[in-house]
Amino acid sequence: FRAAEVPIEWEEHYVGDQIDPRTQSFLTWESLESVRRNGVGLKGPMATPIGKGHRSLNLTLRKELNLYANVRPCYSLPGYKTRYDNVNLITIRENTEGEYSGLEHQVVRGVVESLKIITRQASLRVAEYAFHYAKTHGRERVSAIHKANIMQKTDGLFLKCCREVAEKYPEITYEEVVIDNCCMMLVKNPALFDVLVMPNLYGDIISDLCAGLVGGLGLTPSCNIGEGGIALAEAVHGSAPDIAGKNLANPTALLLSAVSMLHHLNLGGSSTTTDFTKAICDHL
Repeated sequence: FRAAEVPIEWEEHYVGDQIDPRTQSFLTWESLESVRRNGVGLKGPMATPIGKGHRSLNLTLRKELNLYANVRPCYSLPGYKTRYDNVNLITIRENTEGEYSGLEHQVVRGVVESLKIITRQASLRVAEYAFHYAKTHGRERVSAIHKANIMQKTDGLFLKCCREVAEKYPEITYEEVVIDNCCMMLVKNPALFDVLVMPNLYGDIISDLCAGLVGGLGLTPSCNIGEGGIALAEAVHGSAPDIAGKNLANPTALLLSAVSMLHHLNLGGSSTTTDFTKAICDHL
Protein backbone atom coordinates (compact mmCIF):
# COMPACT_ATOMS: atom_id res chain seq x y z
CA PHE A 1 0.00 0.00 0.00
CA ARG A 2 2.87 2.33 0.78
CA ALA A 3 4.47 1.54 -2.59
CA ALA A 4 1.20 2.32 -4.38
CA GLU A 5 0.70 5.46 -2.25
CA VAL A 6 -2.72 4.32 -1.03
CA PRO A 7 -3.95 6.75 1.67
CA ILE A 8 -4.53 4.18 4.40
CA GLU A 9 -3.54 4.45 8.06
CA TRP A 10 -3.23 1.05 9.70
CA GLU A 11 -4.10 -0.12 13.18
CA GLU A 12 -2.21 -3.38 13.70
CA HIS A 13 -3.46 -6.07 16.06
CA TYR A 14 -1.87 -9.43 16.73
CA VAL A 15 -3.33 -12.72 17.89
CA GLY A 16 -2.39 -13.17 21.52
CA ASP A 17 -0.59 -16.13 23.12
CA GLN A 18 -3.18 -16.32 25.89
CA ILE A 19 -6.95 -16.80 25.70
CA ASP A 20 -8.80 -13.51 26.13
CA PRO A 21 -11.72 -14.28 28.48
CA ARG A 22 -13.81 -11.62 26.74
CA THR A 23 -13.64 -13.48 23.40
CA GLN A 24 -12.90 -16.99 24.74
CA SER A 25 -10.16 -17.29 22.10
CA PHE A 26 -6.66 -16.03 21.31
CA LEU A 27 -8.29 -13.14 19.48
CA THR A 28 -8.13 -9.97 21.56
CA TRP A 29 -11.13 -7.81 22.35
CA GLU A 30 -9.17 -4.76 21.17
CA SER A 31 -8.85 -6.22 17.67
CA LEU A 32 -12.62 -6.67 17.45
CA GLU A 33 -13.22 -3.14 18.68
CA SER A 34 -10.80 -1.83 16.04
CA VAL A 35 -12.82 -3.41 13.22
CA ARG A 36 -16.08 -2.16 14.72
CA ARG A 37 -14.71 1.35 15.03
CA ASN A 38 -13.15 1.54 11.57
CA GLY A 39 -15.76 -0.54 9.77
CA VAL A 40 -13.14 -2.35 7.70
CA GLY A 41 -10.16 -4.64 8.20
CA LEU A 42 -7.64 -6.89 6.47
CA LYS A 43 -6.94 -10.23 8.18
CA GLY A 44 -3.97 -12.49 7.66
CA PRO A 45 -4.22 -16.29 7.86
CA MET A 46 -4.88 -17.61 11.36
CA ALA A 47 -4.91 -21.20 12.58
CA THR A 48 -6.79 -22.77 15.47
CA PRO A 49 -5.32 -25.97 16.98
CA ILE A 50 -7.50 -28.93 15.95
CA GLY A 51 -9.15 -30.80 18.79
CA LYS A 52 -7.54 -28.66 21.50
CA GLY A 53 -10.74 -27.15 22.89
CA HIS A 54 -9.97 -23.63 21.70
CA ARG A 55 -12.69 -21.57 20.09
CA SER A 56 -12.01 -21.05 16.37
CA LEU A 57 -10.49 -17.63 15.69
CA ASN A 58 -12.40 -17.28 12.43
CA LEU A 59 -15.66 -18.38 14.05
CA THR A 60 -15.09 -15.82 16.80
CA LEU A 61 -14.65 -13.06 14.24
CA ARG A 62 -17.79 -14.01 12.34
CA LYS A 63 -19.92 -14.29 15.46
CA GLU A 64 -18.66 -11.21 17.28
CA LEU A 65 -18.75 -8.95 14.21
CA ASN A 66 -21.87 -10.57 12.72
CA LEU A 67 -20.08 -11.17 9.41
CA TYR A 68 -23.02 -12.84 7.73
CA ALA A 69 -21.79 -13.17 4.13
CA ASN A 70 -18.48 -14.50 2.85
CA VAL A 71 -17.89 -13.28 -0.70
CA ARG A 72 -15.25 -15.06 -2.77
CA PRO A 73 -14.70 -14.03 -6.39
CA CYS A 74 -13.18 -16.82 -8.47
CA TYR A 75 -11.81 -15.90 -11.87
CA SER A 76 -9.13 -17.01 -14.29
CA LEU A 77 -5.94 -14.95 -13.97
CA PRO A 78 -4.03 -13.91 -17.10
CA GLY A 79 -0.72 -15.73 -17.40
CA TYR A 80 -1.66 -18.52 -15.01
CA LYS A 81 -2.40 -21.65 -17.01
CA THR A 82 -5.08 -24.00 -15.69
CA ARG A 83 -7.57 -26.42 -17.18
CA TYR A 84 -10.04 -23.55 -17.65
CA ASP A 85 -9.49 -20.03 -18.94
CA ASN A 86 -13.05 -18.70 -18.68
CA VAL A 87 -13.89 -18.96 -14.97
CA ASN A 88 -15.69 -15.89 -13.64
CA LEU A 89 -18.03 -16.64 -10.77
CA ILE A 90 -18.83 -15.50 -7.24
CA THR A 91 -19.57 -17.71 -4.24
CA ILE A 92 -21.58 -16.13 -1.44
CA ARG A 93 -21.67 -18.19 1.73
CA GLU A 94 -23.94 -17.69 4.73
CA ASN A 95 -21.36 -17.19 7.43
CA THR A 96 -23.03 -17.38 10.85
CA GLU A 97 -25.04 -20.57 11.27
CA GLY A 98 -25.64 -23.98 9.67
CA GLU A 99 -23.37 -26.80 10.83
CA TYR A 100 -20.82 -24.19 11.93
CA SER A 101 -23.01 -22.90 14.75
CA GLY A 102 -20.65 -24.64 17.16
CA LEU A 103 -23.45 -26.61 18.83
CA GLU A 104 -22.03 -30.07 19.47
CA HIS A 105 -22.33 -32.37 22.45
CA GLN A 106 -21.93 -35.98 23.50
CA VAL A 107 -25.28 -37.70 24.02
CA VAL A 108 -23.84 -40.87 25.58
CA ARG A 109 -20.41 -42.43 25.40
CA GLY A 110 -19.58 -43.10 21.75
CA VAL A 111 -22.40 -40.94 20.39
CA VAL A 112 -22.04 -37.24 19.56
CA GLU A 113 -24.59 -34.87 18.11
CA SER A 114 -24.12 -31.72 16.03
CA LEU A 115 -26.96 -29.29 15.39
CA LYS A 116 -27.54 -27.58 12.05
CA ILE A 117 -29.22 -24.21 12.55
CA ILE A 118 -31.00 -22.48 9.66
CA THR A 119 -33.09 -19.38 10.37
CA ARG A 120 -35.36 -17.32 8.19
CA GLN A 121 -33.61 -14.10 9.23
CA ALA A 122 -30.11 -15.25 8.26
CA SER A 123 -31.29 -16.93 5.05
CA LEU A 124 -33.21 -13.86 3.86
CA ARG A 125 -30.25 -11.66 4.70
CA VAL A 126 -27.68 -13.61 2.70
CA ALA A 127 -30.11 -14.15 -0.18
CA GLU A 128 -30.82 -10.43 -0.33
CA TYR A 129 -27.10 -9.72 -0.36
CA ALA A 130 -26.53 -12.22 -3.19
CA PHE A 131 -29.24 -10.76 -5.42
CA HIS A 132 -28.21 -7.18 -4.66
CA TYR A 133 -24.61 -8.10 -5.47
CA ALA A 134 -25.68 -9.66 -8.76
CA LYS A 135 -27.70 -6.59 -9.72
CA THR A 136 -25.04 -4.03 -8.84
CA HIS A 137 -22.21 -6.00 -10.47
CA GLY A 138 -23.92 -6.76 -13.75
CA ARG A 139 -24.43 -10.45 -13.01
CA GLU A 140 -27.32 -12.25 -14.67
CA ARG A 141 -27.89 -15.44 -12.65
CA VAL A 142 -28.10 -16.49 -9.01
CA SER A 143 -27.90 -20.20 -8.16
CA ALA A 144 -29.06 -21.39 -4.73
CA ILE A 145 -27.05 -24.47 -3.72
CA HIS A 146 -28.77 -26.93 -1.39
CA LYS A 147 -29.53 -30.48 -0.30
CA ALA A 148 -33.23 -29.96 0.36
CA ASN A 149 -34.06 -33.33 -1.17
CA ILE A 150 -32.60 -34.86 2.02
CA MET A 151 -32.63 -32.02 4.58
CA GLN A 152 -36.12 -30.87 3.78
CA LYS A 153 -36.67 -28.65 6.83
CA THR A 154 -33.35 -26.80 7.07
CA ASP A 155 -32.36 -26.48 3.42
CA GLY A 156 -36.04 -26.25 2.56
CA LEU A 157 -36.30 -23.07 4.63
CA PHE A 158 -33.16 -21.69 2.99
CA LEU A 159 -34.64 -22.26 -0.48
CA LYS A 160 -37.98 -20.75 0.53
CA CYS A 161 -36.17 -17.57 1.56
CA CYS A 162 -34.16 -17.48 -1.66
CA ARG A 163 -37.34 -17.81 -3.72
CA GLU A 164 -38.95 -15.01 -1.75
CA VAL A 165 -36.04 -12.67 -2.45
CA ALA A 166 -35.82 -13.76 -6.10
CA GLU A 167 -39.32 -12.41 -6.71
CA LYS A 168 -38.00 -8.91 -5.98
CA TYR A 169 -35.37 -9.23 -8.72
CA PRO A 170 -37.21 -10.36 -11.87
CA GLU A 171 -34.28 -9.21 -14.02
CA ILE A 172 -32.02 -11.83 -12.38
CA THR A 173 -32.36 -15.47 -13.45
CA TYR A 174 -32.81 -17.72 -10.42
CA GLU A 175 -32.14 -21.45 -10.22
CA GLU A 176 -31.74 -24.13 -7.55
CA VAL A 177 -28.99 -26.75 -7.79
CA VAL A 178 -28.41 -29.74 -5.49
CA ILE A 179 -24.89 -29.50 -4.09
CA ASP A 180 -23.57 -32.82 -5.42
CA ASN A 181 -24.79 -31.97 -8.91
CA CYS A 182 -23.31 -28.50 -8.51
CA CYS A 183 -19.86 -29.99 -7.81
CA MET A 184 -20.06 -32.11 -10.95
CA MET A 185 -21.22 -29.18 -13.09
CA LEU A 186 -18.46 -26.92 -11.75
CA VAL A 187 -15.65 -29.29 -12.67
CA LYS A 188 -17.20 -30.02 -16.07
CA ASN A 189 -18.08 -26.48 -17.09
CA PRO A 190 -17.70 -23.66 -14.55
CA ALA A 191 -19.00 -21.16 -17.11
CA LEU A 192 -22.50 -22.45 -16.30
CA PHE A 193 -22.46 -20.45 -13.06
CA ASP A 194 -22.46 -16.76 -12.23
CA VAL A 195 -23.36 -16.06 -8.57
CA LEU A 196 -23.79 -18.98 -6.16
CA VAL A 197 -25.42 -18.51 -2.74
CA MET A 198 -25.52 -21.28 -0.15
CA PRO A 199 -25.55 -22.23 3.53
CA ASN A 200 -22.36 -22.24 5.57
CA LEU A 201 -20.89 -25.73 5.18
CA TYR A 202 -21.65 -25.98 1.46
CA GLY A 203 -20.05 -22.60 0.92
CA ASP A 204 -16.88 -23.68 2.70
CA ILE A 205 -16.55 -26.68 0.40
CA ILE A 206 -17.72 -25.16 -2.89
CA SER A 207 -15.58 -22.03 -2.57
CA ASP A 208 -12.44 -24.15 -2.15
CA LEU A 209 -13.47 -26.28 -5.12
CA CYS A 210 -13.82 -23.12 -7.19
CA ALA A 211 -10.38 -21.96 -6.07
CA GLY A 212 -9.00 -25.21 -7.44
CA LEU A 213 -10.45 -24.36 -10.85
CA VAL A 214 -8.21 -21.29 -11.16
CA GLY A 215 -5.02 -22.50 -9.51
CA GLY A 216 -5.61 -22.81 -5.78
CA LEU A 217 -6.26 -20.93 -2.56
CA GLY A 218 -3.13 -18.85 -3.02
CA LEU A 219 -4.85 -16.97 -5.84
CA THR A 220 -8.36 -16.30 -4.56
CA PRO A 221 -9.47 -13.26 -2.54
CA SER A 222 -12.24 -13.12 0.02
CA CYS A 223 -14.25 -10.53 1.92
CA ASN A 224 -16.63 -10.98 4.86
CA ILE A 225 -19.58 -8.60 4.96
CA GLY A 226 -21.35 -7.67 8.18
CA GLU A 227 -24.24 -5.59 9.42
CA GLY A 228 -23.79 -1.85 9.15
CA GLY A 229 -21.40 -2.12 6.23
CA ILE A 230 -18.52 -3.76 8.11
CA ALA A 231 -16.10 -5.56 5.78
CA LEU A 232 -13.23 -7.84 6.77
CA ALA A 233 -11.08 -8.89 3.82
CA GLU A 234 -8.88 -11.96 4.15
CA ALA A 235 -6.80 -14.49 2.28
CA VAL A 236 -8.67 -17.74 2.79
CA HIS A 237 -5.70 -20.09 2.69
CA GLY A 238 -4.29 -21.48 5.91
CA SER A 239 -1.36 -20.21 7.94
CA ALA A 240 0.90 -22.86 6.34
CA PRO A 241 3.51 -23.08 9.13
CA ASP A 242 5.32 -25.81 7.16
CA ILE A 243 6.54 -23.25 4.60
CA ALA A 244 7.08 -20.32 6.97
CA GLY A 245 10.39 -18.57 6.30
CA LYS A 246 11.07 -20.59 3.12
CA ASN A 247 10.15 -17.81 0.65
CA LEU A 248 7.47 -20.04 -0.91
CA ALA A 249 4.18 -18.39 0.12
CA ASN A 250 2.05 -16.95 -2.68
CA PRO A 251 1.00 -13.37 -1.76
CA THR A 252 -1.59 -13.06 -4.56
CA ALA A 253 -4.64 -13.96 -2.47
CA LEU A 254 -3.81 -11.44 0.25
CA LEU A 255 -3.01 -8.75 -2.33
CA LEU A 256 -6.30 -9.29 -4.16
CA SER A 257 -8.16 -9.35 -0.84
CA ALA A 258 -6.61 -5.98 -0.02
CA VAL A 259 -7.89 -4.71 -3.37
CA SER A 260 -11.39 -5.92 -2.47
CA MET A 261 -11.10 -3.97 0.78
CA LEU A 262 -10.28 -0.83 -1.22
CA HIS A 263 -13.28 -1.45 -3.47
CA HIS A 264 -15.44 -1.58 -0.35
CA LEU A 265 -13.94 1.68 0.92
CA ASN A 266 -14.57 3.23 -2.51
CA LEU A 267 -11.69 5.69 -2.33
CA GLY A 268 -12.29 6.76 -5.92
CA GLY A 269 -10.10 6.43 -8.99
CA SER A 270 -10.52 4.37 -12.12
CA SER A 271 -7.68 1.83 -11.94
CA THR A 272 -8.57 -1.82 -12.39
CA THR A 273 -7.28 -4.60 -10.14
CA THR A 274 -4.58 -5.33 -12.72
CA ASP A 275 -3.57 -1.66 -12.88
CA PHE A 276 -3.35 -1.45 -9.10
CA THR A 277 -1.30 -4.64 -8.81
CA LYS A 278 1.05 -3.55 -11.60
CA ALA A 279 1.57 -0.18 -9.91
CA ILE A 280 2.66 -1.92 -6.72
CA CYS A 281 5.05 -4.22 -8.59
CA ASP A 282 6.52 -1.29 -10.54
CA HIS A 283 7.29 0.57 -7.30
CA LEU A 284 8.80 -2.32 -5.35
